[in-house]
Amino acid sequence: MVKSVLVIPQATAAVIERLGRYRTTAAPGLNILVPFFDRVRARIDLREQVVSFPPQPVITQDNLTVSIDTVVYFQVTDPRAAVYEISNYIVGVEQLATTTLRNLVGGMSLEETLTSRDQINNQLRGVLDEATGRWGIRVARVELKAIDPPPSIQDSMEKQMRADREKRAMILNAEGQREAAIKTAEGQKQSQILSAEGAKQAAILSAEAERQSRILKAQGERAARYLQAQGQAKAIEKVFGAIKAGRPTPEVLAYQYLQTLPQMAQGDANKVWMIPTDFGKALEGFAKMLGAKGDDGVFRYEPPAYEPSTAPEEDDPAVADWFDTAPDPAVAEAVRAAEAVARKEVPGPLGHHSLEGPLGGLPGELPGSSQV
Repeated sequence: MVKSVLVIPQATAAVIERLGRYRTTAAPGLNILVPFFDRVRARIDLREQVVSFPPQPVITQDNLTVSIDTVVYFQVTDPRAAVYEISNYIVGVEQLATTTLRNLVGGMSLEETLTSRDQINNQLRGVLDEATGRWGIRVARVELKAIDPPPSIQDSMEKQMRADREKRAMILNAEGQREAAIKTAEGQKQSQILSAEGAKQAAILSAEAERQSRILKAQGERAARYLQAQGQAKAIEKVFGAIKAGRPTPEVLAYQYLQTLPQMAQGDANKVWMIPTDFGKALEGFAKMLGAKGDDGVFRYEPPAYEPSTAPEEDDPAVADWFDTAPDPAVAEAVRAAEAVARKEVPGPLGHHSLEGPLGGLPGELPGSSQV
């Protein structure tokens, strides 16, 4: 009775033979056997199994030997085929994976091998699944756990990667320096442009101020010369009127002439001065022609009656604005704007402080005065 009852756990299958010949595959649960005739040939685990194979040396296309660790995920789908089609399906999967891996990696370089893991995995899985299908095994997945090149190659790769990183760092550093130089040059360019613009504006304002100053000076000199000419004209008119009012005689004119002669001779270039001998006769003839003979027999010049002009002289309307002393409205507006800017409060480094002094004006400003 004990030998006739067989209990199979879940996810397990048993291959039953009767008298050495395959009879059936026992499913999980209670199974009845014929004692002494039926026996269990093998118990097969139906769950997905993970097998890690030891590192295998593989030669790449560029004649470098690398060590590759492989992990295979498979599941037994047909217990009868797994028992009768191959003696040890785990060893068969391992050997098949090794040979297939060598074929695939042998056609790749080391760099392609390190960067094409997904491609190698897919090709391995396809070859293994196709080959193990008749063994009742389904290969679910194949993974390359590790690809280890020789130590010398690893050292060379590290040096190459280090050189590549240094190269990239130098390139990035050069790019940064170039960008910094460009930004600095742009800043200097803008600064020089602004400085030139400021110098241009300053030169224009200075030239305009100088022009206005020269114009005002010329206008002032013109008005002064006009006034001076008016004064000289008035003085000459007064002297001429006084001479006419005094009724001078030829003797007075002759005496005035004799007083003028020494002044005429005062000169560094005057070495010899000639006095005409007939000057008195010429003066006498002039007096006889223009004067009247008096009771004493002397000819005297009788000027017409002098009537001084009492009407005020009117200036030409064209020169009326020469003597306008009213300030220019534009200049007055500029002065007021400058005063407003000068009196504006400016925040100090320790907070908002007024620039006004203790007396309500700017520092150092007296009451009632203004500074620009």
